[in-house]
Amino acid sequence: MTAEAIEIGPRAGASADGDAPLRIALLTYKGNPFCGGQGVYARHLSRELARLGHSVEVIGAQPYPVLDEGVPLTELPSLDLYRSPDPFRTPKRDEYRDWIDAVEVATMWTGGFPEPLTFSLRARRHLRARRGDFDVVHDNQTLGYGLLGDIGAPLVTTIHHPITVDRQLDLDAAADWKRRASVRRWYGFTRMQKRVARRLPSVLTVSGSSRQEISEHLGVRDDRIHVVHIGADTDLFSPDPSVARVPGRIVTTSSADVPLKGLVHLVEALAKLRTEQPDAHLVVVGKRAEDGPVAQLIERYGLADAIRFVKGITDAELVDLVRSAQIACVPSLYEGFSLPAAEAMATGTPLVATTGGAIPEVAGPDGETCLAVPPGDCDALAAALRRLLGDEDLRARLGAAGRARVLARFTWKQAAIGTAERYREAIAASRTSVRTP
Repeated sequence: MTAEAIEIGPRAGASADGDAPLRIALLTYKGNPFCGGQGVYARHLSRELARLGHSVEVIGAQPYPVLDEGVPLTELPSLDLYRSPDPFRTPKRDEYRDWIDAVEVATMWTGGFPEPLTFSLRARRHLRARRGDFDVVHDNQTLGYGLLGDIGAPLVTTIHHPITVDRQLDLDAAADWKRRASVRRWYGFTRMQKRVARRLPSVLTVSGSSRQEISEHLGVRDDRIHVVHIGADTDLFSPDPSVARVPGRIVTTSSADVPLKGLVHLVEALAKLRTEQPDAHLVVVGKRAEDGPVAQLIERYGLADAIRFVKGITDAELVDLVRSAQIACVPSLYEGFSLPAAEAMATGTPLVATTGGAIPEVAGPDGETCLAVPPGDCDALAAALRRLLGDEDLRARLGAAGRARVLARFTWKQAAIGTAERYREAIAASRTSVRTP
């Protein structure tokens, strides 16, 4: 649906919280749920807000979000410079529409990532043209200059975690000065995000760990940051005894050579584990890297037949894959929340996870709802996997406790209720500031 096709009708009735329904613009510059947490967040939060009775319109750019029925999408197309199969492409002359397109291409040519800035500029223009259509604008971690100042409605921004964390981990993993220079150019947009974040009136984040990181890395005042936990789709991610557990199967979700995700440490742990348990094998939900550290380790340890990568599977296929595993594993060095942990726990699959970032907030205490290991420690990871594969009773106990934890703390309905409360606070604060001389 194009931007011109959307029409917002009048509000009627009451929302589930008893107050008037809100008209919400949810912005997401990168919304594909198969390429990152921002798309998952936009899809599930918009659905649950709509179920509460609110009017939600998602405004996004490529890759466009996948939304549930009843949630309209307004497309604000970029030049889609990173699309498959021709990433980092140079557009043809007739593709340029305005000066924002020129900025997008120029930033890409110089090795930077332009989308947060250019999406924010397009969103500002769109929102100001539709002044009065929305009660609140919710930005899903764009943090672009275009969202400062008057955009036609009060602004609430979600920061899942500061991208400066990713930047530092990529710099630490860089092999030489050329790679470090490339990383610095790519992450140039984080300077903008830091400046913008400090000027935001209301910031939501998904964990206490992220709250601390946002304060320390971005300089946002503590009183402006509010934790609203996200969660799993517990109707979809649920136990199903009819799906047989495959002996030795470990499942993880990871981009192969993103240092943050810690897949190299899981591959090393698997190599150690298979010396004692040769049926242990790994299924990775994510793209296989044809070269790089992960590919090199797989070749070095002769694990080509023990590691399988799957990509582009449906939600139902993903759930059944997790159900079929004896263990779900989150080997990340850092996570701002960890949806894969919550989703695995919701299926009743026992979890081995690191203590990186906010993962302990989700996974819970070691030995009670998961087995926890230090991030980056392949020996500890191998030991935890070995222990859990060898103890059926422990697997059953951790699986049941994990699902109970998610049901009690981490559902999308709870996230939507908490988010709507912050919307109303932002709207009230905006009205107060307007009345103050």
